[in-house]
Amino acid sequence: MPWVIGIDEAGYGPNLGPLVQSAVAVQLPESDTAGWKTLKPVVRRCGEKGEPWRLLVDDSKKVYTRGGLEALERAVMIASPSLPATLGEFLMGLTLPWVCGELAGEAWYDAADAIPTTVPLEKLQEERATVGDAWRGIDAAFGPFLAAVTPTPRFNRICDESGSKATVLGRGFVELLGGVLAELPKDDEPMVVTCDKQGGRNFYAGMIQEAFPDGWVIAERESGLESRYRVEMLGRPVTITFRPRADDESVAVALASMVCKYLRELSMKQFNAYWATHVPGIKHTAGYPVDAKRFYAEIQPAMQKLGFTEDQVWRKK
Repeated sequence: MPWVIGIDEAGYGPNLGPLVQSAVAVQLPESDTAGWKTLKPVVRRCGEKGEPWRLLVDDSKKVYTRGGLEALERAVMIASPSLPATLGEFLMGLTLPWVCGELAGEAWYDAADAIPTTVPLEKLQEERATVGDAWRGIDAAFGPFLAAVTPTPRFNRICDESGSKATVLGRGFVELLGGVLAELPKDDEPMVVTCDKQGGRNFYAGMIQEAFPDGWVIAERESGLESRYRVEMLGRPVTITFRPRADDESVAVALASMVCKYLRELSMKQFNAYWATHVPGIKHTAGYPVDAKRFYAEIQPAMQKLGFTEDQVWRKK
């Protein structure tokens, strides 16, 4: 059965807080690489009725609008390979090697912050067991989960080096793709990658070649509707497809989008809490452009007092 890899991001547009990207691997039947039919006994979409213990998996914006952080946290914690006690422990087991070191340099980041934050641990443990029992009757398996959390200083460094914030997104994609391939079982099962369009681009062959330097990248289609590639000479068949709204079509992409949104929301919760201790009464921000300018203006005196530079807090692009 093929390994289906979903890749997505959260926080590409904001001026404040980190960019989060993630990759989720699910082994699914070749006849259902979208995964919704196969995983229906354990997964439900927004608006779908059924057993309340089934995982709510959908486009992260829909899930967050419907159930807030609790809905994201419940699904991510139940689906993840382990149930960590702190955010730092979760990121240590989930992220690319450089992430924890970069985050350690952020004044707002607290690795000791306890998780889960909204769902009692005992309830999560019970629901993980229930989902696990139901999962055993399904022809599917979870593979590796990986994430990249790029804080503002690293984001700005890459922009300075390349002149484009699209490079930040591309570099994370390349590392996630290579990381997932390295962590998959050493079998010859096909690797089917699905991803949202990256920054409105239609051409990805160079980026894919960087991810797989030993492979031969062949473009099968490059258009606004779909960009599709295959990579040969890797020991297993690899196809990579970029589509708009891929998180609506693929359960793996939807779950990746939820991992991204969950980590982005936890990061912004810590970011806002940090600045609230230095600017009492400040209204929290999600970091998006218009409100980000308001927030940034209000923290300016505290930034100067604490010795922060603009590059440490405000994204250039």
